[in-house]
Amino acid sequence: SSSSCCAQFTLVAMSTFGTLFKVSTFGESHGIGVGCIVDGIPANLPLTEADVQPQLTRRRPGQSALTTARQEADTVTILSGTENGLTLGTPIAMMVKNQDQRKFDYANTVQAPRPGHADYTYQVKYGARASSGGGRASARETIGRVAAGAVAEKWLLQEHKTTISCWVSSIMDIDLPKEVAKALEMDPPTREEIDTVGTLAEDEENGYLVDMHGRKYKRSDGEPWPEAPSGKDFASGKKLYTRCPHPPTAARMAARIQQLRAEEDSTGGVCTTVVLGMPVGLGEPCFDKLEAQLALAMMSLPATKAFEIGEGYNACRMRGSQNNDCFVKGENGLLKCKTNHAGGTLGGISSGEPLVFKVGIKPASSISQDQETCTFDGDKHTLSVKGRHDPCVLPRAPPLIEGMAAMTIMDAVLRQRARSGEPCKTLGALGQAEGKATAKYAAEPPTKVRKTA
Repeated sequence: SSSSCCAQFTLVAMSTFGTLFKVSTFGESHGIGVGCIVDGIPANLPLTEADVQPQLTRRRPGQSALTTARQEADTVTILSGTENGLTLGTPIAMMVKNQDQRKFDYANTVQAPRPGHADYTYQVKYGARASSGGGRASARETIGRVAAGAVAEKWLLQEHKTTISCWVSSIMDIDLPKEVAKALEMDPPTREEIDTVGTLAEDEENGYLVDMHGRKYKRSDGEPWPEAPSGKDFASGKKLYTRCPHPPTAARMAARIQQLRAEEDSTGGVCTTVVLGMPVGLGEPCFDKLEAQLALAMMSLPATKAFEIGEGYNACRMRGSQNNDCFVKGENGLLKCKTNHAGGTLGGISSGEPLVFKVGIKPASSISQDQETCTFDGDKHTLSVKGRHDPCVLPRAPPLIEGMAAMTIMDAVLRQRARSGEPCKTLGALGQAEGKATAKYAAEPPTKVRKTA
């Protein structure tokens, strides 16, 4: 009957992504574990846990004082789909066990939904919800995406030399300087540069942060402090991972995040992503255009609130004569664009230019401040969210975005190969980067930021 059909559909959770490269994730934040099942990986791809673990380690909680104190090793186990270090062409199941759950932290959320969280909407939609943590709405769910994305990245690198780099470009009102931001988009940092250049060391006793070049910044606001007292150097200080590959900006971000933690508050920001070595012809107009699929992928991540590609909203302020990307002769019988305002697609199809997009992430909803809200029954209630939470999730977000980008691109590659019956082309060396911008701007002496009224 129609009523039973409706009832059946109401209870189905949509946890699968992709068309030919399919990923299904499973698990809750305070359950036994989380993971994924990956279908569509060709046989004989070299693959072990060592290929997946680095991205999970970059994502894991407890990695620095800027993130949640929840301690999880997030060690992945491949359960199926490989033998002797090679894929079999069959579904690959991967799992990470949860180890550091503290369900008692959520005892006071039984009566009242947490503001900004999905407690209320999950209860209304499904008639049930996880009793602790965020359940499927928790960021723990993204472990399966990161693991699946690492597998997709391995295949894309082998097939097309495709690489994906994501970094933090703003936190709250702290942005990369415009010239630095644009230079990094045109000549993106490697993942190693993002993790090293964007790391600071902290000397709490002497009140400063120090970058990899030995330059010191005030711990209070991140401003340059060349006259700081002697103390710990970069090697000996407690590490703070911002994943912003510009030390002066990273210092200001780190200081702001620590300030918000002390105030029991949180904030959000923006991540920028660049994909090099893009195959040409990806995307299925009209409704599965490449940027449409990317937007779907990114907006399915927890806490994401915005997506833009290329110039994005800035293109709305430009003239056509400024925004158009004119062509020149490229490699492999392809054309290349002189500029890349479009961000790597034309008509929803990849052009071979670097894919450039940004993802906006809201402030973390779990804050320890008292919030005047109400219970599920509508009675007034003062709620304070206990537990260990990120004052800002941005430093842990790049592996999530990289993973979803890899899944989206691999699925699009397989669809295009099925359509054309032949391998996709790339711009070769013209679709890669020089790799000089990050080192250049990281080495420049920091200057004090002008305060505006």
